[in-house]
Amino acid sequence: MNKKWQLFILIEALLLLWLIYEAFSNIGTLAFIIIGAFILLRSKQVKRNSKQQTYLVIGGFLILMALLSTSAIWFMLICAILFFTTTGGNLFSKFHSLNFENVPWQEKDIIVVETTDSLPKDGKRFKRKWLGNERIGNTVYEWDDINFTVFMGDTIVDIGNTLLPKNESYVVIRKGFGKTRILVPAGIGIMVEHSAFKGKVNFEGETYALNNESVKLYSQQFDESSRKLKLITTVLIGDLEVISI
Repeated sequence: MNKKWQLFILIEALLLLWLIYEAFSNIGTLAFIIIGAFILLRSKQVKRNSKQQTYLVIGGFLILMALLSTSAIWFMLICAILFFTTTGGNLFSKFHSLNFENVPWQEKDIIVVETTDSLPKDGKRFKRKWLGNERIGNTVYEWDDINFTVFMGDTIVDIGNTLLPKNESYVVIRKGFGKTRILVPAGIGIMVEHSAFKGKVNFEGETYALNNESVKLYSQQFDESSRKLKLITTVLIGDLEVISI
C-alpha cells in the first residue's frame, strides 16, 4: 500500500478514536446515537416498506445530527477532502508553505478591552446556532446581556473579552443536551441559578450533582462586588462549569 494512503488511514483511525471518545464523554450525543441505532434496528422488524423507510430516515437523521455535533467528524471530513483534492493525494506537502503564526491559540496572549461608542441595541437581530458547538466571545466585543436557546451542543461564553457595566448583567441559557462553560474575569460577583434533569455544576472548586433539581450559588465576594453577573441556565442533560480567569 502507498505510504500516503497508510498515513491517511492512520490519521483517520486516530480521529475515529477521538470521535468515539467525544461521543461517550457527551451524554446528549451518546443518547442520540443510541436512540438512532435502536430506531434503525427497529426498522428491520417492520414489514411495511413505507413505515420501514420512515424508521430509517428518522434513525439515520438522529445519528447524523449527533455525529455532526462533534469536532472529530469535521476534522475527518476536512482531512478526507484535502487528501483527495491535493495533487497525488499528498495531504501534507503544501502545509510547509503555510504561515502558522496566526493560529487561534496564538491570538490572545494579552487582551486589552477596546472601547467604542455604544451601538444601538433596540431592534437588534441575530441568530444563534440551534445545533452544534458554539463559542461566544472569541474577540473583543461590546457587552450585551446574553439570552438564547440551543437544542444540543457544547457552549463556551468568554466574558474575558468584554467589559461588564456596573451593577448587574445577565446570561440566560436554555439547552437540551450538552456542556456549558462560562469564563468570568476575577473580581466579578457571580450568581448561578442552574436547573438540570441530569448533570453537574462546577463552581468555585465545588461540584454539585443534580438529578431533576435546581441550585442557586453565590461567589464569596458577590455582595461587595461593583459588577455582578447572574447566570441563569437550564439543561435537560449536561454539565455547567463556571471558571474564573
